[in-house]
Amino acid sequence: MPYVFAPAAPASAAIGGSQARFAVHRIYCIGRNYAEHAAEMGASVDRGNPVFFCKPADAIVADGADIPYPPATQELHHEVEMVVALHSGGADISEQRALEHVFGYGVGLDLTRRDLQAVAKAKGMPWDSAKAFDHAAPLSAIRAAVEIGHPQSAALTLEVNGQMRQSTDIAQMIFSVPEIIALLSRLFELKAGDLIFTGTPAGVGPLVRGDRFHARLGDIAELRGCIV
Repeated sequence: MPYVFAPAAPASAAIGGSQARFAVHRIYCIGRNYAEHAAEMGASVDRGNPVFFCKPADAIVADGADIPYPPATQELHHEVEMVVALHSGGADISEQRALEHVFGYGVGLDLTRRDLQAVAKAKGMPWDSAKAFDHAAPLSAIRAAVEIGHPQSAALTLEVNGQMRQSTDIAQMIFSVPEIIALLSRLFELKAGDLIFTGTPAGVGPLVRGDRFHARLGDIAELRGCIV
């Protein structure tokens, strides 16, 4: 089939220990999944009404890359998160079967233009300009679940310029990975290649040009980068 112009290369992520790539379909994110982060943002947690939003697949930035400081903001913030990668999907997936769809796990940053998000929140507007900009989803290599299993507990940390900014254990998540997958599948038909950013702990804060960050998910994954 001819195209009127050459299509963009598909977005993909590295896979730890493999030359193969993980083709990315969509990026889903959940907000307010750690109680202390919800509190620092002045928000409450409503288990009956989880907060979901999306980022474009081509917002992914690979481990070790330089990340341009985005335009239209004076307040770029870091949010370190465990990331779940799906190799299959469907609609109305049960919690009991949810982990069958998981290919693996990584660590990422949900970069946020906090000043734009604050304006959007105040006006009851969508968060797209605050969350879905270019280079807004730095991501580590993905580790396959067949090698590492499905972590229930692991340290999730972020250092900036050698100083600890965020630190928690994923066991503190309000919605577990199976719950998140089940909830999302009631709203969207999930597909192979979907990524899910599973929420950030307390300690979010600013990044400026020249900052170097180092994110870790236990001994599973790590991510480094620099804001330029």
